Amino acid sequence: MSERWARTALAAYQRFGLLAYPLLGAYVGWRATRGKEDPQRRRERYGFAGQLRPDTRSLVWVHAASVGETAAVVPLVQRIADPDVAVVMTTGTVTSAALVDDRLKGLVIHQYVPLDMKPSVARFLDHWRPDLAIVAESEIWPMTMLELGRRRIPQVLVNARLSDRSFRRWKAAPSLAEALFENLSHVVAQSDVDGERFHLLGARAVAVAGNLKADTTPPPVDPHALQMMKVAVGSRPVWAAISTHAGEEALAATVHETLKGNHPHLLTVIIPRHVDRADELERELVQRGLIVARRSRGDSLAADTDILLGDTMGEMGLYLRLTEIAFIGKSLTGQGGQNPLEAAMLGTAILSGRYVQNFRDAYHRLLTNGAARLVQDAASLCEQVDQLLSETPVRRRMMTAGSATVDEMRGALDRTLQALDPFLRPLRLSGRLDSREKALGAP
Repeated sequence: MSERWARTALAAYQRFGLLAYPLLGAYVGWRATRGKEDPQRRRERYGFAGQLRPDTRSLVWVHAASVGETAAVVPLVQRIADPDVAVVMTTGTVTSAALVDDRLKGLVIHQYVPLDMKPSVARFLDHWRPDLAIVAESEIWPMTMLELGRRRIPQVLVNARLSDRSFRRWKAAPSLAEALFENLSHVVAQSDVDGERFHLLGARAVAVAGNLKADTTPPPVDPHALQMMKVAVGSRPVWAAISTHAGEEALAATVHETLKGNHPHLLTVIIPRHVDRADELERELVQRGLIVARRSRGDSLAADTDILLGDTMGEMGLYLRLTEIAFIGKSLTGQGGQNPLEAAMLGTAILSGRYVQNFRDAYHRLLTNGAARLVQDAASLCEQVDQLLSETPVRRRMMTAGSATVDEMRGALDRTLQALDPFLRPLRLSGRLDSREKALGAP
């Protein structure tokens, strides 16, 4: 595929964006009615700034798409932001915006990421004038990358990964991939596999630092809420299916029904990845004859409650602390998996389906150390949950191995900061000089 074809494809992408731009208001408005956009801040999606640019010479733009990516870069942002370097942080979802407000309030300026169309991106960059752009994981937006490149603003991809599917797609269009990835000043990859993939697709400078998710703190919890829930649960046997996708909740219900006889008073905790499915899930579970308590309603846990439906945001730390066994979803009926490291940090025995390619390195380490096990279907999931509920020494060995694996994986944050140092050091020096000039009254 030729370079000329790549230029034609990118030009077509830009033209399509310009044609579609006037029609996007209805789409963004529709998303707002479903709670997927903040209706008071819709203009930010078109690049209109919600705040003034800080009175500083140096500014870094950090982008993280959703909750997982945002949580991963929080410690990194905390190390970057200082009196000499301001940070404007963009995210793409309402829930990730809430996470920024909770963990980085007062340290960064939050904006919603502009749509990947030239008018929006140009308007955003004209206002914020970033000196450096840092993007988390696998966010590849052609117009944004090209516009940053045209303005000669360094772009660094951190905690970078490429799924098998994404790699195949980019590999099928090598000239297009190179035309985009050559704009990256540096790629800091999660694993050797990811690093090699970015290099093959045209990224010039690639380093491997590990997974930033291993350097985060465990998900927080309200101690009072946790104590109340533990009292309600009492001595009941508990297992959890977390971050589940369509079809996996039914598998968890089947496991519960099968094991209830062997484990009297069994409580199954189901935390869907998308809480807007909770009404539908409750109907399905009740139709099976199961007694369901929903966290969002504040339902009390009775002795005969079968399922605790964790349909709230930001309480994964609560749910994981109620159990010592967790099945991680998007791995049996879904594809790619979800992050297992939060569960491992809290000393949880981990079960998962085999479709975990988005977290390949983390699962490889967990499996090698005996902290996780893979299951094929409802029957094997049932067998594993049964064993772990029945055999405390086996469960405890897996729990200890999980915590040890996370400790072994730590260090990505320092390695990432080392890779960013050539880009950040000049900005800090510029910021200090600017502050000194203002203190001396220089114009």
